[in-house]
Amino acid sequence: MPLWPRAGLWRHGDFLRLWGGQTISQFGQQIGQLAIPLTGVLVLEASAFEVALLTTVEFVPFLLFTLPAGVWVDRLPRRPILILGDVGRAAALASVPLAYALDVLTIWQLYAVGFAVGTLTVFFDVAYQTYLPSLVERRQLVEGNSLLEVSRNGAQIAGPGAGGVLVGALTAPVAILLDAVSFLASAVLLLRVRTVEPRIAPGEHPSMRRELVEGLGYLLRHRYWRPMALTTGGSNFFWMICGSILLVYAVRSLAMSPEVIGLVLTLGSLGGLAGAFVAGRLSRRFGVGPTIVGASVLFGPPLILVPLAPESAPIPVLVLSFLLSTAGGTIYVITGLSLMQTLTPERLLGRMNASRRFIVFGSIPLGSLTGGVLASWIGLRPTLWVGAVGACFCFLPIALSPIRQLGAMPTEPEPDPLPLGAPLPVGVHLDA
Repeated sequence: MPLWPRAGLWRHGDFLRLWGGQTISQFGQQIGQLAIPLTGVLVLEASAFEVALLTTVEFVPFLLFTLPAGVWVDRLPRRPILILGDVGRAAALASVPLAYALDVLTIWQLYAVGFAVGTLTVFFDVAYQTYLPSLVERRQLVEGNSLLEVSRNGAQIAGPGAGGVLVGALTAPVAILLDAVSFLASAVLLLRVRTVEPRIAPGEHPSMRRELVEGLGYLLRHRYWRPMALTTGGSNFFWMICGSILLVYAVRSLAMSPEVIGLVLTLGSLGGLAGAFVAGRLSRRFGVGPTIVGASVLFGPPLILVPLAPESAPIPVLVLSFLLSTAGGTIYVITGLSLMQTLTPERLLGRMNASRRFIVFGSIPLGSLTGGVLASWIGLRPTLWVGAVGACFCFLPIALSPIRQLGAMPTEPEPDPLPLGAPLPVGVHLDA
């Protein structure tokens, strides 16, 4: 049985343009995600705390702007937001190689670029996840999300290896230029999308605060979305305790070169690609709920292999860790995101995505800041142990929730829990 139907989205021109743009920009992002911290480590000789702070400032916008972004995405056409997000990120990233060429690059500029890119990513991602259901039919969401995850994981396979080579050959700041170019390519393809988005009902917009409360309340009171947000947010927190110092640990404790680091990340990402190909089959065979729970179990245990990796031969152990964790993460994302996009009423989709990302990505700067502080206090390897052990317990909110009983993927959204503009009744639960 083929992974996807013979026709399906393969003949959907506008989806292919969206998918193509994402594939190119995801590849560029993988280069940038390696090159930007390595610019701090190798060019500016930043400390472990300063490098961890790069991740913190990049994800602080998820705490500051995600909820307002959800309101705006529910009010405005999504495609222009996507295009402006791509163009803006390209301009911000291009400033790094320019400053390096002029010999004026500082860690403070990297912080400013990270904050700008993070802010634009907030709006892009909320609009992007809300835009897909208006571009394809809801029954095609698993297929669409699977294809997009194939691209993301394919980029994670090729990008770090290419990034490591480019950093070694051209220096880290120059390699960042390719990330900027990839965003411009994505913007060009988005400009060619012809599907007209459904008109957003004019309705009444009583206030930004009122709509923020409604969207966040929908997520927090929902029987599925609340435990998923807790599991994902907790996992991101503990993973970023490790991830914020991982490159510093690899360079300074394991004596790994940029090329070797890129190779390890490339090989480890093969697990995510495999997960993207089997996610749909797993959810059909075992049910949506068991697939989500099973995938979330893989968030923690593989991370324990990172501090266990011997300094004499760390590569096989690190690759195994990343193979398992990326497979679990990809299956979880495809299945969980498709469920959210299917069940959430259209008028709440932007705010639901924003509220979810506020929680699950808002934990990332907290985790990276904690990782930097702990690394400065107790050292790199003990900090890795803290993150790894904590991540092992993050599956519990989902495992103990009603989501574990879900069978087949639904095909229609749930009834709107609350009419637009109605007052929020005290004590009413949306999952009752």
